[in-house]
Amino acid sequence: MDPFDAGTGGLLKQPKSVWATAGASVVAFMGIGLVDPILPSIASGLNASASQVSLLFTSYFLITAIAMLVTGFVSSRVGGKKTLLLGLALVVVFAGLSGTSGSVGELVGFRAGWGLGNALFVSTALAVIVGAAAGGSAAAILLYESALGLGMACGPLLGALLGDASWRYPFFGTAFLMAVGFLCIAVFLREQPKPARKTSLLDPVKALGHGGLASAAISAFFYNYTFFTVLAFTPFVLNMSPYRSGAVFFAWGVLLAVFSVIVAPRLQKRFGSLKVLGGSLVLLAADVLVLGYGDHATAVVCTILSGAFIGVNNTVYTELALGVSDAPRPVASAGYNFVRWFAAAAAPFFAPKIEEWTDLHIPFVVAAVTAVLGAVVVVVRRKALTLPQALDSARAGGTPTAEELEPKHATEDSVTVFAN
Repeated sequence: MDPFDAGTGGLLKQPKSVWATAGASVVAFMGIGLVDPILPSIASGLNASASQVSLLFTSYFLITAIAMLVTGFVSSRVGGKKTLLLGLALVVVFAGLSGTSGSVGELVGFRAGWGLGNALFVSTALAVIVGAAAGGSAAAILLYESALGLGMACGPLLGALLGDASWRYPFFGTAFLMAVGFLCIAVFLREQPKPARKTSLLDPVKALGHGGLASAAISAFFYNYTFFTVLAFTPFVLNMSPYRSGAVFFAWGVLLAVFSVIVAPRLQKRFGSLKVLGGSLVLLAADVLVLGYGDHATAVVCTILSGAFIGVNNTVYTELALGVSDAPRPVASAGYNFVRWFAAAAAPFFAPKIEEWTDLHIPFVVAAVTAVLGAVVVVVRRKALTLPQALDSARAGGTPTAEELEPKHATEDSVTVFAN
C-alpha cells in the first residue's frame, strides 16, 4: 500500500476531522522543539545556567508522563473531542503565560502546566486519528508520525524566527497557533463515541502487565533518554545563534519526518520491524558517540543525521505500542507513554549535570549506552515484541484474513491481533 495513494484511503484522502486533529498535532509537537534554538537566549535573558534552563524539558515531560494515567480516565468520561479541547485550552493558557515569565522558576512551572495540556491532547489525538482515519491503522499511524515529524521540524524554525527578536515571542506564537487549532477541532471534529467501559486511573499500569507492551515501553524508555539528550543538550554544545541552531534542527526534523513516514515502512516491509528497530538503535548510538567526540562541524552533521534514526524508531515504537497487546489503543498508548516520557524528563536534567561532574563527552557516551540498551531489550524480548500478522498485512497493503483478525487468548509473552 502506498500511504500517499488517495485511491486507497491513504494519507491524502482523509476526513476533515482527521486533518483538523493532525494539524493541531503538528502545532502540539512544535512546542517540544520550539525552545531548542532559544535555550541559550533564555539562559542569558533569565540569568540561568544550562542545567536550570534544561528543566524546561524536565518539568514538561515529567508532568506529561504522570498525566498519561489521567488521559484515558478523562476521555472515557467526557469524550475525545472535549478532552482534545481541554488539552488545547491548557496549552494556550500556559504557553502564553510562559512568554510572560520573569524568572526561570516561573517558566519551568508554566511549562509543567503546558505539559499537562499537551498530554491530554497528544494521547487523545492519536486515538482519534486511528479511529477516524480512512485506510485503517497503518495509514493513521503514518499520518500521526507525519504530524510529529512536521511539528518537530517546524518547531525549531519557528523558535529561531521569533526568538531572534525575543525569547518570549515563540511562546506567544505557539499560544496563537494552538488557539487556531482549538477552533479547527471545535468546528470540524465530531464528538467521538465514548468507550463502552470507562477507563480507570490504573488501567494503563495494568496494561503494562502484558509482556510485549512492557518490553516496548522499557526499550522506548532507554531510547527516549538518547533522543532527548540530542534534543535538549546538543543546543548548548553547538552554541550557535538562534537562526543557525534553528536551521540545524529544522534539517534534523525534515529527516525525522521523511524517515518516519516514507523510509521506515519500506524498511519494515523488507526486513521486519524488530530488525529495523534494533539496527536503527545501534546506528543512533554510534551517531551520538561521534557527535560527542567530533569537532563542531561533525557535531552539526551528526545532530542532523540523528533525525533519520529517530524518525525510524518513532514509527516502529508507535506500531509496537498500539499493536503488540490486546489492551484498547488509548489505554496501551497511555501505559507506554507513561513509562517512556520519564526518560524524556530525565535526560535534559542529567545530561548537563553529567557534563558538570565530568566533561562534555560523557553525556553522549551515556546516551549511546542507553540506545544500545534499548536494542538489547528488543533482541532479548523479540518473541514478545513480534507484531501480529494482521498489522504486517495492513502495512504491506494486503487484506488481513478473518483468522488473522480473530482475537486470540494471550499469555504474558504472546501477542494478540491488532484489528482495524
